[in-house]
Amino acid sequence: MCVQMCEVRRAVAEALWGMCAADAVSMPVHWYYNTRDIRRDFGGWIRGLTAPRDTHPSSILRLSSTAGSGRTAGSNATTPPVVGNVILHDKLKFWTDPRRSVHYHQGLPAGGNTLNALCALRVMRVLSGGAFGAADPEARAAVLSDYVEFMTRPGSHDDTYAESFHRSFFSDWQELRPTAPTEVLEFAERRSGRMLNSPRADGQLNAIGCLPMAIPFVLMSASANEEEAVGAAVEFVKLTHPHPALEPLVSLYARALHATLNGACLKQQAETALKSPALDAWDACRQFVQRAERFPGSSEERLKVHQSAVESLGLACYTKGALSSLFYMAYSFHNDVTEGILTNTNCGGENCNRGAALGALLGARAAYLGSVVPQEWKDGLVDAPERIAGVLRDLNRSASV
Repeated sequence: MCVQMCEVRRAVAEALWGMCAADAVSMPVHWYYNTRDIRRDFGGWIRGLTAPRDTHPSSILRLSSTAGSGRTAGSNATTPPVVGNVILHDKLKFWTDPRRSVHYHQGLPAGGNTLNALCALRVMRVLSGGAFGAADPEARAAVLSDYVEFMTRPGSHDDTYAESFHRSFFSDWQELRPTAPTEVLEFAERRSGRMLNSPRADGQLNAIGCLPMAIPFVLMSASANEEEAVGAAVEFVKLTHPHPALEPLVSLYARALHATLNGACLKQQAETALKSPALDAWDACRQFVQRAERFPGSSEERLKVHQSAVESLGLACYTKGALSSLFYMAYSFHNDVTEGILTNTNCGGENCNRGAALGALLGARAAYLGSVVPQEWKDGLVDAPERIAGVLRDLNRSASV
């Protein structure tokens, strides 16, 4: 039992490192939808931690609503802006920059993590240090209270962009501004119930960005039964991303991660997910897998096949397509965390949130294969080392996980 617990804890640790490394490696080319732009802007494919350029070849930051979800053109003109007033206090100038090409993560250093990954690390620390189970309502209350404090505190992070779910949450939050754990939870539950029952769901919330903050709920439930782990993740996502299409997709990912944390074969988990009715993408994926196997590993030709696969399966943020791409790469790189993370990055598109979720799977599996996330990446991360060290200290003092 002790040996098994140690193995699971190693898998949890490597999943955290994989999540953060994949996010940081992808950060400079996040939302690069034309992969040729990656080579042009960085003199070749990304091979490690790199700082972003100040400009982005296909930025739509200036079109994004500062008052809530989606773009400015579809926003409610009567809603007061949250960017610059409630969150991202010193970043509004980049959202309104007339150049129209500002990078979403301008100013972050090499090894910096995006806002969603930083939020995920905070979730993990709250859960690891709390006197509650990850599936308990008290856990969700504590996490949301910390989320509000972090997001509304000036200078709490250096990222420039906050995606729609953050803006939507704080657009609704700003009227009453609850901060106590029970009050924030009650607010989020009321809001979730209203939005899940609305005849017009916010399509911007049906996005792969729902996963990073949910991953810690699975990690902290690694030693619990599968249903408890899945339930913990699903119940939290309902509060941040209240969209009716998400429950089966979040459940699918949470089951795969929980199984991988407990030693299951990631290749088999990925195939099962791709064959599931929720994705139904196995036949398409198998064709790309067979094409890729014709070329040497790490070759330019094989990378082009993977890029074509991701472009076909789902390059953007929408959850079903992004999950299909994620599990395709989990299948293809089930035993190679380094190349899996790099390939995800160089496929472009929504590679940060997709990468964070993929990196957690690859890292967890690596722990059972005698492999790890590269040490130079761990050392080069800016925010993650101290925060992960704190989580591991918490876990070593507790009987959980």
